[in-house]
Amino acid sequence: MSASQLNSVEKRAALSLASVFAFRMLGLFMLMPVLAIYGQDLSGFSPLWIGLAIGAYGLTQALLQIPMGWLSDRFGRKRIIIGGLIVFALGSVIAALAESMYMLTLGRALQGMGAIASALLALAADLSRDEQRPKVMAVIGMSIGMSFAIAMLLGPMVAASFGVSGIFWLTAALALVGMVIVVWLVPSAVNRAPKGETSVTLRDVGKLVRHPDLARLDLGVLFLHLTLTTIFVSLPPQLIKDGLPAAQHWQLYIPVFILSFVLMVPMMIVAVAKQKEKPLFLVAIFMLVVSMLGLVFAANSVYMIALCMMLYFIAFNFLEATMPALVSRLSPANQKGSAMGVFSSSQFIGAFLGGILGGFVAQRGTPEMVFAAAALVGLIWFVIAVKMRVPPRSKIISLLSAVGSEHDAEQLAAQLVELPGVLEATVVCDENRSYLKVDEKKFDLQAAQQLVASA
Repeated sequence: MSASQLNSVEKRAALSLASVFAFRMLGLFMLMPVLAIYGQDLSGFSPLWIGLAIGAYGLTQALLQIPMGWLSDRFGRKRIIIGGLIVFALGSVIAALAESMYMLTLGRALQGMGAIASALLALAADLSRDEQRPKVMAVIGMSIGMSFAIAMLLGPMVAASFGVSGIFWLTAALALVGMVIVVWLVPSAVNRAPKGETSVTLRDVGKLVRHPDLARLDLGVLFLHLTLTTIFVSLPPQLIKDGLPAAQHWQLYIPVFILSFVLMVPMMIVAVAKQKEKPLFLVAIFMLVVSMLGLVFAANSVYMIALCMMLYFIAFNFLEATMPALVSRLSPANQKGSAMGVFSSSQFIGAFLGGILGGFVAQRGTPEMVFAAAALVGLIWFVIAVKMRVPPRSKIISLLSAVGSEHDAEQLAAQLVELPGVLEATVVCDENRSYLKVDEKKFDLQAAQQLVASA
């Protein structure tokens, strides 16, 4: 098995999990450009309630990512993901039937309670090797970016034909499609760690929050999404002011997103192949700062805005793919779900705070001041990230292991983690193969082969 290429399970996991993310996020993104316009038909409409309806989703997401990640550690990733999609679909139906802003806000809050991002990212980590994990995360990040671009095009079209309720009905249908993908297409895997790491407590979650390098990554994703939402408070109005009508904004967004993904690939290849993750991590943050400073001085030109946003999203996509992979490597083996929960909560808190910061500065100043505030946040992040330590990659051993059922896989995984030097064992049922993360100094390959053969 080549360490430089995705194997069949990693490819399947990347594409299927990216599809779940994309289908779930498409309906949410479609709402962003239309709610303030078409929501006026609902009773109780006001700018305050529009803000609450948008923010309610992020708030419940932030509150529940850690508990949902913790539950996925204890009861399995797929069970929690499917349960979260059911709750998300129920919230979509309530919002679709809403005749008032109050009921719509309730539906949005319930949508956010289906907080499955941490469990999805943890499952992606379970199904990928350390050296290939950034690629898997990059595919997931790409799907989210593309869903955003498509939503900017489809949102106004759906709302014009079916109203805001049409978007929520479509969101509910896409959640059901996501459940089908999870059940039938996402690979099944059983992940186990040594006994000392299998039970996650509130004290363990506290340790994850206080872990110096995990905390830097959690703050990093908070700052990353804070800058994103801060910029988009002033960017669309500025584009209109510069002569690009709202209906044509997709003509800027889609080429920028596509080019940024293409140009991000060389950074990812160098970071993984040359083990230059930290230097390029810092370069990406610096690119964010430069792009936002560029917006300060070039906000009166659509072409310069496009150039600055392309630079921004090259860095954004690289960081969005790299940080979850680093979190999974830093976190204890069977606490990845909890660690991803803290990470995802930080992400949604950042989005929430970015909206507040952008709105506050925009109300009292100019768009250039909003972009400058985002640049200052990026500069603070750069200073914090300088001391970040990147963990070394573990050795991954792959063993052919025929298992007849998920129960057999659980038994085999439990036996494998008892072997000396085994840090983590993942038995992929669909592939009849076991992946062991090991300490080479203590690991006995022959003992592992004998155990798998006897099982």
